[in-house]
Amino acid sequence: EIIEKVTKPPPLCRPAVSADQAPLECIHLMKQCWSEQPEKRPTIDQVFDQFKGINKGRRTNIIDSMLRMLEQYSSNLEDLIRERTEELEIEKQKTDKLLTQMLPPSVAEALKMGTPVEPEYFEEVTLYFSDIVGFTTISAMSEPIEVVDLLNDLYTLFDAIIGSHDVYKVETIGDAYMVASGLPKRNGNRHAAEIANMALDILSAVGTFKMRHMPEAAVRIRIGLHSG
Repeated sequence: EIIEKVTKPPPLCRPAVSADQAPLECIHLMKQCWSEQPEKRPTIDQVFDQFKGINKGRRTNIIDSMLRMLEQYSSNLEDLIRERTEELEIEKQKTDKLLTQMLPPSVAEALKMGTPVEPEYFEEVTLYFSDIVGFTTISAMSEPIEVVDLLNDLYTLFDAIIGSHDVYKVETIGDAYMVASGLPKRNGNRHAAEIANMALDILSAVGTFKMRHMPEAAVRIRIGLHSG
């Protein structure tokens, strides 16, 4: 309830302090500190000086301790905010990277901005599909973590290869790997050649690929292409 009042004035949410609850000078200083105009708020040093004036120059241990605590708290709060801001920025970068890996950059940006994503029509594209020959047999002879390592190693290799071609990785499901060219960025009639060259590079790389847990077994992939 208090947060709602603070974030959505009017009326401004301020404490009510009567003259018999505190010195008038202190009440005036308190009102200065909550001014809506930041330049009118006193700094910590100015608050310290005003308190010394209120106390007629007498050193009051409680006031001095309170001001030192406020100054230390302010400093610590700034450090904490800076640290949390840096952590937030790092997490935001991770989220953006993951989002762009899952969706086309244009779609990811639209979703982040909260704008609707309109479907597009593409006259010509070429699709690439591949899977691992005998994957069911390999899985039956392997531990689950070994299968995960196999797919991770193989598709990390594929991801490095497709980076040098004008293609877009759509998704991986199990041992299936799907890539498209001509979308989401149109490239005229080069889509078929881009996919074909990529497929040849992948075939070449698979020829020397070795599984960690079964290095003696050859890995073969089945590739299919379609333009339309």
